Amino acid sequence: MKSMTCKQLGGACDKVFKADTFEEMAAQSKQHGTEMFQAKDTPHLEAMNEMMKLMQNPEAMQNWFAEKKQAFDALPNL
Repeated sequence: MKSMTCKQLGGACDKVFKADTFEEMAAQSKQHGTEMFQAKDTPHLEAMNEMMKLMQNPEAMQNWFAEKKQAFDALPNL
């Protein structure tokens, strides 16, 4: 099991996610983002706007995703 924070995954806070795979980690982060969107949390909304800009460029988005997965893979197991 590995852990990453919301900020490490491109978010806005120090909430910690724990997962065995990057896909599980991404799903937890997405759920958290949905909750923060519904709560209209300004820092998270700003982070989401940045992500939306990134998503306009598929190559940049793919590079971002690969970078985050590489960071996850480099983490020690807990």
